[in-house]
Amino acid sequence: MDPALTPEQEAVRRTLRELLAKHCGPDEVRAAAAGPLGYDAELWHRLADQLGLPGLALPAEYGGVGLGPVELALACEESGRALLPSPLLASSVLAATAVRTVGTEQQRTDLLPALADGARTSALVTAAAPALALGLVPAGAGDGLPDGTTAGGGRAGGVQARPAPEGDGWLLYGEAGQVLDGARADLLVVAAHTGGFPRSRTVLFLVEAGSPGLTRTRLAAMDDTRTLARVELRDTPAVPLGDPERDAGPALARTGRYAALAVAAEAVGAAEQCLTRTVEYVQVRKQFGRAVGSFQAVQHRLADVYVAVQTARSAVHYAAWTLERDESENEGDGEGEAGASATAVPLALAHALESLRTAAADAVQLHGGIAITWEHDAQLYFKRAAADELLFGPPHLLRARAAERANLFGPTPVPARIPVRTPVRQEA
Repeated sequence: MDPALTPEQEAVRRTLRELLAKHCGPDEVRAAAAGPLGYDAELWHRLADQLGLPGLALPAEYGGVGLGPVELALACEESGRALLPSPLLASSVLAATAVRTVGTEQQRTDLLPALADGARTSALVTAAAPALALGLVPAGAGDGLPDGTTAGGGRAGGVQARPAPEGDGWLLYGEAGQVLDGARADLLVVAAHTGGFPRSRTVLFLVEAGSPGLTRTRLAAMDDTRTLARVELRDTPAVPLGDPERDAGPALARTGRYAALAVAAEAVGAAEQCLTRTVEYVQVRKQFGRAVGSFQAVQHRLADVYVAVQTARSAVHYAAWTLERDESENEGDGEGEAGASATAVPLALAHALESLRTAAADAVQLHGGIAITWEHDAQLYFKRAAADELLFGPPHLLRARAAERANLFGPTPVPARIPVRTPVRQEA
């Protein structure tokens, strides 16, 4: 791995940072998050036209820019620095990766170009929380569901799929909460359970906005820059994405690696911005006749945050490199889960989430009373840190999943059955 960035990669980072500095300041972020879409549509189309951001990591044959995970991580780091409200994670990473991995060639050709140029947006709908549905944490960590049934919700509950009575198409019934951008997306990629007990499997389906029986409700979220929705389906017509006879679990795990990389890179950018603004503040804020930043205890704390941010960035860059290498070695294979990225990506995400939590918490404390006010920007980063851990963590479960994939502790031992002894009745 060469840690140095290429001129093309530096251009991606520099251009996006300059554009967001002009059009995505704190006031613009708040206004966009409070709007009906939850993001600035004009800015999103500007990013698509000038940088090709929605299709940055999509193949050129499907209308994308044709770059890889490293460039995606650099772009997400800049979007995280500005807390950019956009469909980047939900549409360009989650849904687009699922379509590219599971869809047929015709479906890719029909769907991906519109997602790549930002003309349409999409969202991935899973009954379980994203961390569990995408295989980022051990199975059963949240819902107690076995592997292969977490995304669709299992044989009861969640979203169920069945063939239409007329034999034409499929019908979906159920609901899912915590769907990123689910209330505003033009296209939903829904993970549903089908097959009953003998052929239980998770299948991805395409549902267009405005389909009969589809209800979407935007929810109040801790992090205003990421909109969440509850999606309800009542015998809603749907089209299978790819082969409905194949289980989509491995493909969702592959999608999860891209999502984890994007969230980790965003967390690194947000953590660095927290650190930068805190360092600036402690140099001008005076206490006891001297700048707060001159106190050794404050310097030590900020030095620890700096080390955490830089090590998290290194972990994210390594994870992006391993993911790019694994993708090149398994081109077009949505089933593969082996490779260094299967452990490097969740570990990078765990480290990045912890660095953001530390940076945001120290920013709030070192800014003093103003940081806990609604008007100050520190609370936005603190909420992002907490919300990301709820959706894609927590760190200790991400590390447990990485250890499980690496077989670090060997197979889980099956507890021995304890014999039950029948008490012998004593005769008087």
